[in-house]
Amino acid sequence: MSGMGETCSIEIQQLRELKGPLVDVRSPSEFEKGHWPGAINVPLFNDEERAAVGTAYKQQGRTPAIHLGLELTGPKLSSLARQLESLRQQGEPRIYCWRGGMRSASVAWLAQQIDLKPRLLEGGYKSYRRWAQSRFEQIWPLRVMGGRTGTGKTDLLLAMAARGAAVVDLEGLANHRGSSFGGLGLPDQPSTEHYENQLAEALDQHQRRGATAIWLEAESIQVGRCRIPKALFDQMQEAPVLEIQRDLGERVHQLVQVYGHQGGAALAEATERISRRLGPQRTKEALEAIAREDWATACRATLDYYDRCYDHELARSPKRDTIDLSGLSADQAAETLIDGGFVEIPD
Repeated sequence: MSGMGETCSIEIQQLRELKGPLVDVRSPSEFEKGHWPGAINVPLFNDEERAAVGTAYKQQGRTPAIHLGLELTGPKLSSLARQLESLRQQGEPRIYCWRGGMRSASVAWLAQQIDLKPRLLEGGYKSYRRWAQSRFEQIWPLRVMGGRTGTGKTDLLLAMAARGAAVVDLEGLANHRGSSFGGLGLPDQPSTEHYENQLAEALDQHQRRGATAIWLEAESIQVGRCRIPKALFDQMQEAPVLEIQRDLGERVHQLVQVYGHQGGAALAEATERISRRLGPQRTKEALEAIAREDWATACRATLDYYDRCYDHELARSPKRDTIDLSGLSADQAAETLIDGGFVEIPD
């Protein structure tokens, strides 16, 4: 049998260059809170076991904690080995735990027993987090897509991305559309920690491709419960803005397409949440329209509030161009921006 000491520990930047499946051996709740995007969770301990080992370590010291750990993992070794075996086709596993200590070393030892050549992340997930957070301190060539609610900014950004433009989808990664209505019909949001990890990966990917402009949508710092890292948000505030305009009828139509099928109860609840800011008259108008399933009237009642918020925000932006894309689909609008030189496509 090969010894544990032979597994090689590699610092993050080098490990990122290697291929092979990423294996996170922390407990399910640690993984849920945030992980290296793309990693597979193969937990050495479940949440209760991890707590028990931690308590043993604090109260009795290292050796009793190791004995407890061995007792807990012994019966699981063959199922852990099978999970590692199932990844064989993807290449040599890249394994990490919280600090690059015993959990990852133990799973690496097991991987060696089935003739895999595991690599460990030096410093564990903590070093991954340091790497992710350092991305936001860099200076990025940001461009911001602005425009009032319903101008189809997200669809336009996705159409640009499909044509090769560098786009970071702040709302897509957060599973949220940014307003009081933003979470309707979408999956649960990730934690802010995991959101940061996803943003760091997206930015890094564009940097590797040599993007000279990276597009994001104008957002407030909170996208639902996910928070844009302050260093990145500060750069967004300074970035050039391209403001999209469309006529009111189109905007209402766009919003009805997105929210009309969410059902009256959810829409009424989201409207109640902003009732103080809408005022009694508009709230009443919106709720009555929702009750009779007149989605267009409900939209118009809330749009004025969102437009004022947006105009107030936009007034602060230092550099902005405006383009009217009324009458154009997202695909036509993307072509227009690319042909007009507003958007550069990296070679």
